[in-house]
Amino acid sequence: MKQRYKIQFPQAGGHKLDQDESFFYLTEGSNRRKIRFHDYNEIYKIPGLYEQLFYERLKCKSPVKVSEILKSSVSQSQMNFTELRVLDLGAGNGIMGEELKKYGVSRLVGADIISEAYDAVGRDRPDVYDDYIVADFCNLTEEQRENLKSWSFDCLVSVAALGFGDIPTKAFTEAFNIIQSEGWVAFNVKETFLDSSDTTGFSATIRELIFSEYLDIYHLERYRHRFSIEGEPLYYFAIAGRKNADIPADFLEKIKITD
Repeated sequence: MKQRYKIQFPQAGGHKLDQDESFFYLTEGSNRRKIRFHDYNEIYKIPGLYEQLFYERLKCKSPVKVSEILKSSVSQSQMNFTELRVLDLGAGNGIMGEELKKYGVSRLVGADIISEAYDAVGRDRPDVYDDYIVADFCNLTEEQRENLKSWSFDCLVSVAALGFGDIPTKAFTEAFNIIQSEGWVAFNVKETFLDSSDTTGFSATIRELIFSEYLDIYHLERYRHRFSIEGEPLYYFAIAGRKNADIPADFLEKIKITD
């Protein structure tokens, strides 16, 4: 029987919290503690808590959406989806990987910066990935980089992990460059990240990348990512495209990105 947890959101009123500020209370017996939504290391330690919070309570649909647009994009080419060798960046406890496995892929490797994600996958979804790598993509060792390249990835996916500091700009571009030219890229970002008024590093990078020669966009769709703790829909863009070339080392410098 699936474990159920007592989850409470803070009362409405006062300062409205941004996504990366949101938190909830978890009550276990006489113990009540506050956990931020982005405290993944704490959430992953508790079996089923991530799923109950984000997928049951807040109705997150991003893994399904991003998988769908990736499959739709690949179908526009001569390539067979089941032949993809996929790097799942910011894989967490494997929900995106599980969605991809439903369609079937040739190889699937997860990567995350925290060991708690690795432990959660081993506990909850041990058969999803061919390998799972705990690494900081901003500071890959030569051994880690060679190991990643040995998989000959032709697809990069990253879901619900970009733009809030979970995956820095440098880490995303590093992963982008690891996949082969003409490989596929699918990810999602909060809708405001494509607005020119957003001057954060990741926002500027994504806007620049979309309109650059390094990526051909096949699919761009606004959709409801999930609900906020106040019950309001949070909209994201799902993006899928095909890589044309590596992002050069001076790309971030040219657009004055340092994060």
